[in-house]
Amino acid sequence: MHPALDWQEDDLSSAFTPLSQPRPARLPGELPMAVAAAIWRGDQLGGPVSAVLASGFEALDAQLPGGGWPCHGVIEILASQSGMLEWRLLGPALRQVCAAGRAVVVVGPPKAPHLPGLRFEGIDERHLVWVRADTAAERLWSAEQLIKANACGALVVWLPQARAEQVRRLQVLAASCEGPVFLCRPSAAARESSAAPLRLQARVGLDWELHLDIFKRKGPPLEGTLRLGSVPGGLRAILTPRLRFPSRLLPREADHVVVSTPAPDRPHHAVH
Repeated sequence: MHPALDWQEDDLSSAFTPLSQPRPARLPGELPMAVAAAIWRGDQLGGPVSAVLASGFEALDAQLPGGGWPCHGVIEILASQSGMLEWRLLGPALRQVCAAGRAVVVVGPPKAPHLPGLRFEGIDERHLVWVRADTAAERLWSAEQLIKANACGALVVWLPQARAEQVRRLQVLAASCEGPVFLCRPSAAARESSAAPLRLQARVGLDWELHLDIFKRKGPPLEGTLRLGSVPGGLRAILTPRLRFPSRLLPREADHVVVSTPAPDRPHHAVH
């Protein structure tokens, strides 16, 4: 017999191994592990599907899918005080972009960026690009070109009158953009439909806070309002302990009760 064919029984048993181990039995309705891991359920907070940028607020990161501002998508920020509140909310994240040497591009802000205030937030003006665009068409066109070129580490664009199809187009384009795209709109836009996967409404609280309502995210809407401490950078060093909490300086409810007495020169009429 040929030496290559001179196999013993033991050699034959060790040369072949089963192609697959017996699969454990699944319960009725139970999905395979690989399928179950890829499914997101609407009552659960979604996991990261792309890179994220930390918001700088731990409480906010805990409520954002993936633990930060999602990249490769549009984030819609609604506010009634447009032009001021957005910087306080986004400042900590934009600071990270500047520190990494990437550009922060703002398109059509309603007010000129206040450079001294941005420096207090750690935003380096050397990495800040301000695109002056007065009309909605100019803002939309500028935002689309910047997203297509992947030309910035973070994009903040103000589009107060954006239509649903325009937001949808920005969302499609943003899928290929490495950085987050922040779309700033008025609070009234909350009643409109939007293709943005993350939408939140922001307002200013009394004790230097930001109050956020996350009404659309990959997961259930956030129940209640999220309160974030956000003292403007230029005021941190000069605020006294009393001014740090202005609500404590307001008169109590009993102080608003006004007791009036009839004037002495007017006749009094008894009430029967």
